[in-house]
Amino acid sequence: MHTLITNLNALWQVTLAGLLLGAGLPIVFAVGVRLWSVADAVSADGHAARRNYRALAGAYACFALIVAAIVTGILYTAKAFLAAELGIHLFGQ
Repeated sequence: MHTLITNLNALWQVTLAGLLLGAGLPIVFAVGVRLWSVADAVSADGHAARRNYRALAGAYACFALIVAAIVTGILYTAKAFLAAELGIHLFGQ
């Protein structure tokens, strides 16, 4: 019974991480693209209308989150190399 509880505990953690990283990051990117498209409004006659700075700030925040996730993933993957070759210990030892 202990093994079943341990496996189910690990299963929900892996499922949550998969949902956040597998579906969550593409959703954040899609929201950023959508906000970027809303930020520059064009009037009916083709002239540029007022810029929506809130949507533009939201798009930048979404893209910054995506870049931070990518950089964190690369550093996490290379943590053994960084520790062995450069003496930089990220994410614990």
